[in-house]
Amino acid sequence: AIEKRLRPLAEGLGSKVILPCDVQSDEEIANFFAEIESRWGRFDGLLHSIAFADKTDLDNPFIQTTRDGFKLALEVSAFSLIAVSKAAAPLMNDGGSVVTMTYMGSERVVPHYNVMGVAKAALESSVRYLAPDLGERGIRVNAISAGPIKTLAAAGIPKFRELLAQFAETAPLKRNVSLEDVAQSTLYLLSPMSSGVTGEVHYVDCGFNVMGL
Repeated sequence: AIEKRLRPLAEGLGSKVILPCDVQSDEEIANFFAEIESRWGRFDGLLHSIAFADKTDLDNPFIQTTRDGFKLALEVSAFSLIAVSKAAAPLMNDGGSVVTMTYMGSERVVPHYNVMGVAKAALESSVRYLAPDLGERGIRVNAISAGPIKTLAAAGIPKFRELLAQFAETAPLKRNVSLEDVAQSTLYLLSPMSSGVTGEVHYVDCGFNVMGL
């Protein structure tokens, strides 16, 4: 379902390589990085931008989160970072950078974010624990905490339009975050320009996180 959206993007960047990688399958993760190694022999930067939760666990009160729904959200949204980082690390012989995407719902209660907030909290903690594990190899691990953006994933969050309006009204820059804002910060964390930065959660939210009300 996502492939048809990815192919035009990849072609626009001049990339001819699109590979499947189901993060719930250790075999697919291994096959993915084996293919990368056979093509290039090395890996420099990994952008982990994946999360999922059952819609009912977002619609219902958090206390009604199901056991299976909790496992699913944590496995796809948080454990996957550990799994793909472990597979990528051997190919980062000259150091590298891992960047993942999070959201302030990990620290504060955001209506209808529910189990995804818990998953993002686990993701951010994983960033900190991975940083020393991979630091000896010269690999940095960081997270970007972006403000709400109109994306395919955001469409599954109830009352997202109201969230966008409130964000723009409250943020010090008085606007919503753009895809370009997040992309530029991601490039910074993936590049040597951030060579001394690891284990951090970098906010790209127009200053929203500093506001008390």
